[in-house]
Amino acid sequence: MARRPTIKDIARQAGVSESAVSFALNDRPGVSQDTRARIRRVAEELGWQPNSAARALSGERSGAVGLVLARPAHTLGVESFFLQLVSGIQEVLSAARTALLFQVVEDIDAECAVYRRWWAERRVDGVLVVDPRTNDPRPALLEQLALPAVTIGEAAPTDDSGSGSGSGAGAVAGSGGGAGVGVGRDHLHELGHRRITHIAGLPGLAHTVRRMESLRTEAARRGLGPDQVRSVVTDYSDAEGAAATRRVLAEPLPPTALVYDNDVMAVAGSAVAAELGIPVPARLSIVAWDDSALCRVTHPRLTALVRDTAGFGRLAAEELLAVLAGSPPGIRISEQPRLEPRESTAPPPAHTES
Repeated sequence: MARRPTIKDIARQAGVSESAVSFALNDRPGVSQDTRARIRRVAEELGWQPNSAARALSGERSGAVGLVLARPAHTLGVESFFLQLVSGIQEVLSAARTALLFQVVEDIDAECAVYRRWWAERRVDGVLVVDPRTNDPRPALLEQLALPAVTIGEAAPTDDSGSGSGSGAGAVAGSGGGAGVGVGRDHLHELGHRRITHIAGLPGLAHTVRRMESLRTEAARRGLGPDQVRSVVTDYSDAEGAAATRRVLAEPLPPTALVYDNDVMAVAGSAVAAELGIPVPARLSIVAWDDSALCRVTHPRLTALVRDTAGFGRLAAEELLAVLAGSPPGIRISEQPRLEPRESTAPPPAHTES
């Protein structure tokens, strides 16, 4: 294997001392401009790169930020949201020559353990925190560690954890207040649906809480009871999405419309309806929270909420880099989702809502 070039190699080829190389490469005084330029040219020719671990131990930045996902690993392989989010994050970090340290863990306790380890090892300069939760322990921990953080998403309505506040913490908020699920709900209500079931994601996540509360509040405002508009929680997987669909469609008075928290569950639900001989949208309307290629190639094509998830990631990365550069932390708002009506939604059969 080729040996990595060292400061000693650069000094030998440039005809200077090792201390002169250190001064030049770390932008410190002590060498002339001509010598500095020659040293940097030799370093580039040799393919030299700074040792991030050594720089971190000396108190300099590591040149990396962290992202931990505390989700069941089997649910991530088919869900497009995180792939799009990471692509947006990586687009900004690559331009800034900043690495992304990514890890998947089983639960929130394991996520907190990763933050403590990264802090102790000086592995990252800051972190991007996803999936805000009710009674979230992460903001307090990150503030205690003085580890700069940007939260992607909004805290739960009843969450007093201080998410998005404190030293070195920023936030990138999404649609907020269940606005996205409200768009799909209003579309279905305007079509005449009065029995709507929301196939939700993980119950401890703040955005799940917001969507369910928004659905309940608006249903009550329109005089609809919990037996007409309700939510069923899952783990976001196609298996649980299909199982939840099968259960609600087998009820004596099944819903005429289903709203799914992601595209994978919506496609799985559509397949279950076809298996049961329930035509979509003639007897059942389907709306997906996330649009993706899956929604556009399945038959019938699924009505879905379109949002710029990659843009969401770009905003988060930009905010974290700004915080690391010394800017005061703030809250950035992503663009609102829009509904893309397709062939999976239509008015319910007249006799079902009479």
